Amino acid sequence: MAESVERTETESPAPEEESELVRRARKGDLQAYDDLVKRYQERIYATIYHMTSNHEDANDLAQESFIKAFQALKSFKGGSTFYTWIYRIAVNKTINFLKQRKNRTHMSLNDIDFNAEHDTDLIALISDNTPRRAAGLTELQKKLNEALLKLSEPHRLVVVLHDVQGQSHEEIAEVMNCNIGTVRSRLFYARQQMQAELADYLK
Repeated sequence: MAESVERTETESPAPEEESELVRRARKGDLQAYDDLVKRYQERIYATIYHMTSNHEDANDLAQESFIKAFQALKSFKGGSTFYTWIYRIAVNKTINFLKQRKNRTHMSLNDIDFNAEHDTDLIALISDNTPRRAAGLTELQKKLNEALLKLSEPHRLVVVLHDVQGQSHEEIAEVMNCNIGTVRSRLFYARQQMQAELADYLK
């Protein structure tokens, strides 16, 4: 297995290739499982990071998710893609972690690097022509991150998966184990809440 979660660009394998890797991994082929980890680790890490806003926590949770998935691999029946299955494991682990972390009130400013300049969908939620956008990008990153962290875990997750990760409503519904209507309503509510949180900053 990979020793650390590297943030590198990866591409999804074709379904047939994924199935073959999963088949081999279920038989104990560590190289096959390592190949699956390498293909999905960047997206898993990014999702967890945007949920936790902490690099160390995200790295630990991503590693734990892949370890748990490997241990449970024989229970994977192929009813969904491996990608969806590992996403569910990572999401559930992250939500449980966040519930346990609620007593933590301090967050280091070093952890607040939402990279808003790359998250064009999120910036579009606010304004494409915000006067402070160029001059105050760091401040905008901080405000976006703070607004995201004020959302409940399910609402934060749907924003991360849709607006940051670019997943479709259908994909998100499968990961979150809910219907598409629920995904849409959560996304709408989350965007309204973020806009409200950022209203004073954008005046």
